[in-house]
Amino acid sequence: MECDSIILAPVDVTFTLIWRRGTDDTALAQWTQHWDPLPGGVYDAQAYEVDMPAEAIDFAPGDQLVFRYAGANSTNPQAFIPNGDGATSGGRIPAITLPP
Repeated sequence: MECDSIILAPVDVTFTLIWRRGTDDTALAQWTQHWDPLPGGVYDAQAYEVDMPAEAIDFAPGDQLVFRYAGANSTNPQAFIPNGDGATSGGRIPAITLPP
């Protein structure tokens, strides 16, 4: 998974990959990462790439893969911003790569 982000204030972010079938949610992977802003108030993306193990699922039509992130321990509600600008802000657009 690639999740380059702009960091405006120190923040702890919890990431969760969720398999949703109907009204049932199953957390496939969950982890937390601490972030600090770049020095000098630079508004550039910080690179982040991680491989997380998760159980195999029996995908069926209508199933959804949900990527949830939540920030905590920060004074700024916008402390963590996934990089939607790609190379313009020096990073990559968030992406999840699944095994074949």
